[in-house]
Amino acid sequence: MNKASQRLDILATVSGAMIALQARANGELSHRLNNGVEAALISFSSGLVIISIVTLFSPSIKLGVRNLRSAVSRREIPRWTLFAGALGGSFVAIQTHTVPVIGVAIYSVASIAGQTGASLLVDRLGLTGGGKKGITFRRLAAALFTVFAVLVSVFDRIEGANLELLAVVLAGFAGAVVGVQRALNGRINEFTHQSFTTSLLNFFMGTAFLTLFFALIIIFGNTEIAPLPAGPWWIYTGGVIGVIYIAFTSKIVQHLGVLTFTLFSVGGNLLGSLIIDLVSPTPGVNISWYLVTGIALTYLGVIVGGENNSHLQKSVKQ
Repeated sequence: MNKASQRLDILATVSGAMIALQARANGELSHRLNNGVEAALISFSSGLVIISIVTLFSPSIKLGVRNLRSAVSRREIPRWTLFAGALGGSFVAIQTHTVPVIGVAIYSVASIAGQTGASLLVDRLGLTGGGKKGITFRRLAAALFTVFAVLVSVFDRIEGANLELLAVVLAGFAGAVVGVQRALNGRINEFTHQSFTTSLLNFFMGTAFLTLFFALIIIFGNTEIAPLPAGPWWIYTGGVIGVIYIAFTSKIVQHLGVLTFTLFSVGGNLLGSLIIDLVSPTPGVNISWYLVTGIALTYLGVIVGGENNSHLQKSVKQ
């Protein structure tokens, strides 16, 4: 392995760790605001501002927008696929609610399990646009293995922790949601030919969805707009991390390939989430050998899935 390849492997691992950092930042912002939807909206809208500024100076992103507009006008792509960003908004909204309850590590394990399971349905229905794929034994084994890893991770919390178990289920559901989102993004990418254009659309749709949802819960619920907390500064980095992650993946995947990138990225995500829960845990989070074992089993499940699960982290979570 040459030095250039080693550097790319390291960058892929770092990109996975960035996902864990994003979850911690968004979760802490939600905790301080006491409002997960508002935290998700702040994260998404900040990312939208950044990528919109980048778009102003990027002819390739603008060309991607024109390509997508032409494809829609020719009815080559269903209009409903353009709302994939709303799924990303849902993912971040769930993330901001669950991370403060169960911590980054268990959230990451449950989310990856949800993505792995969703990949079976996504490929069976052919949502990526590349045709339908059968459910092989290897793919089914990988999905079951990651679900088992979740059960191991939370084994010591099963008794009398209904709120935590609900959060774990929601984290798994969030992973399934983002798995579907990435499949739709793959179809959109076929027409934009530019991953940053697809991300711009995702940030826009996600921000629009969260704005509408937040407005509805203010009008019909007891929610009020909370003032922004004074700090620490890193709680506002969720959107920035999302945009940087896009930049990383768009370059690294081209050289490493999706499978190699996914293996290093998932490894970085799981290891990073464990370190974060050790160094800066959310209140009530404890690191047990059940959790460590569950993390190892989750990564093994991803390896078992091989290239069939390689699309799990091809796109940004948002």
